[in-house]
Amino acid sequence: MAKRILLVDDEPLIIKGLKYTLEQEGYETLAAYDGEEALEYAKACEYDLVLLDVMLPKLDGFQVCQQIREFSDVP
Repeated sequence: MAKRILLVDDEPLIIKGLKYTLEQEGYETLAAYDGEEALEYAKACEYDLVLLDVMLPKLDGFQVCQQIREFSDVP
């Protein structure tokens, strides 16, 4: 089974590049474009890694990380 990675960034071109590269290497990816969406995805599914931008709309990356830490130890 492929490792699952949650990509979180508000820049679609960054997400597109990361998604393409990681999927070429066999990873399964899902993208979130703001902090609230990232939290929803993190709660709904288990991930092997979360790549998280710091400057995000709605909730910043530090807030998202802090809230994810309440229920997960995903890197």
